[in-house]
Amino acid sequence: MFGRMPKKSDNTKYYEILGVSKSASQDELKKAYKKAAIKNHPDKGGDPEKFKELAQAYDVLSDPDKRELYDQYGEDALKEGMGGGGASHNPFDIFESFFGGGGGFGGGSSRGRRQKQGDDVVHSLKVSLEELYNGTEKKLSLSRNVICSKCKGKGSKSGASGRCYQCQGSGIKISTRHIGPGMIQQMQHVCPDCRGSGEMISEKDKCTQCKGNKVTQEKKVLEVIVEKGMQHGQKIVKEGQADEAPDTLTGDIVFVLQQKEHPKFKRKFDDLYVEHTLSLTEALCGFQFALTHLDGRQLLIKSNPGEVVKPVYSLTRIDPKRNAFFQPGQYKAINDEGMPHHQRPFIKGRLYIHFNVEFPDSGALSVDRCRALEANLPPRPSSNQLSAMELDECEETTLHDVNIEDEMRRKQHQRQQEAYDEDDEESGAPRVQCAQQ
Repeated sequence: MFGRMPKKSDNTKYYEILGVSKSASQDELKKAYKKAAIKNHPDKGGDPEKFKELAQAYDVLSDPDKRELYDQYGEDALKEGMGGGGASHNPFDIFESFFGGGGGFGGGSSRGRRQKQGDDVVHSLKVSLEELYNGTEKKLSLSRNVICSKCKGKGSKSGASGRCYQCQGSGIKISTRHIGPGMIQQMQHVCPDCRGSGEMISEKDKCTQCKGNKVTQEKKVLEVIVEKGMQHGQKIVKEGQADEAPDTLTGDIVFVLQQKEHPKFKRKFDDLYVEHTLSLTEALCGFQFALTHLDGRQLLIKSNPGEVVKPVYSLTRIDPKRNAFFQPGQYKAINDEGMPHHQRPFIKGRLYIHFNVEFPDSGALSVDRCRALEANLPPRPSSNQLSAMELDECEETTLHDVNIEDEMRRKQHQRQQEAYDEDDEESGAPRVQCAQQ
């Protein structure tokens, strides 16, 4: 209990500073503070006094006890010490509790230098389909910057440095240019003299090991584990292994997997596809062969007795990339022989085998062989048998070999040319010809 009740004073100012209503929730207070604090941060050219007011307002309203006291008796009650006050906290401490290390802002301030987040380093890592199927471990030798062990990242023998007079220690130079009447564009650049550090070191005082750069290069061997079932484009992150720099949180090294093309297998997500060509005899009478899988196992692939592999075209689906019908042949699937699921390697997709049927070339079968073959095949459809009278009424034609993909491309080019000619005729514009010299 208090010895005396305080006088009521202004209890709306802090809400107005944050731009929220008196009924604002904690989430609304946080969002309002973060937005306004970034805008008014001194390192970004904001108003230091406004930045301080925002921190004070949020410090009070984010504390349920202080907020209740403020709502009842106003700002004066806090100043008298009833709620512990709201101005005792450093505004940069409150800002860093949201963003860490100054929220990624560099440069000088009333509080001194704070840590910023270093950049990530991205590398492509080529892997084979076998490595993605079985998993593997790769050892990679990389060079990176590390804090100089001799000067501990100070860059100088004495450990001291002077403020860059060009940027006044901010690490940033601001330039302006006129872009129109009464219009000026302002741009920020990294200070070329101190390279954004805000500091200058004399030649005599520079560290003999890093030459004043504060960092040296080292070679490091990283072990990268490629897990079973990982995908093309998937990332493997080595946290805190990127280049080191003073007052900077070290970034990550990110390896992006790049799957190399396999000569036999194709992958689609967790399924595998492979092609196999059968002779006409195998397609009609049965086949048997061994398929070497990605882990070296030999899979016995065989047909069932009496099973026929049909060289069927898909007449309803067209491959948009190739602008042609799908390849002929049947697809068969083997369960649990596809790619392992990532992080669940005992679960696998399917292995699809695309069977192509290779027919004999024209003239490869003699007349006698054709008759013997026909005697052992199902009879010709009666609907295709023509009488002598019907044959007399038919006009004889000649069949030509064609490449259907070339035909489709030629037709498409022809349609485009015709459409271009029609547009040219409709425009009616006279064509410009070069004058004869």
